[in-house]
Amino acid sequence: MVRKKKNLPPVSPAETEILRLVWKLGTATVQQVCDALSKKPPANYATVQTLMRRLEKKGYVEHEVDGKAHVFTAAVKQEDVIKRTVGDFVDRLFGGDPLPLMLHLADQSELGDDDIKRLKKLIEKHG
Repeated sequence: MVRKKKNLPPVSPAETEILRLVWKLGTATVQQVCDALSKKPPANYATVQTLMRRLEKKGYVEHEVDGKAHVFTAAVKQEDVIKRTVGDFVDRLFGGDPLPLMLHLADQSELGDDDIKRLKKLIEKHG
């Protein structure tokens, strides 16, 4: 069951990669996450297990036991984590003003025609 949680501790880059896979897979065992990770180098089962336990302790995932396997699911919505993380980043780096970040991303990215159309629609919606 995914629910909104506030005041969760931050996650490391490695934990973020694991959490993204849990969101993508919906439910996942440690082995399934290992299999979904980059094969170079192959994921270490014990390391992935430790990261998943940390995520559970922090409140990002939860598990149920299915036979001998622990099956993990997200305990928070991806959108909520993204919103909070980006908001914290914008507050720290840009004093809460998102425009410099958006300008930087637009300037440094290779935007296609479809991307530009989507951005124009978003601007019109909020303008």
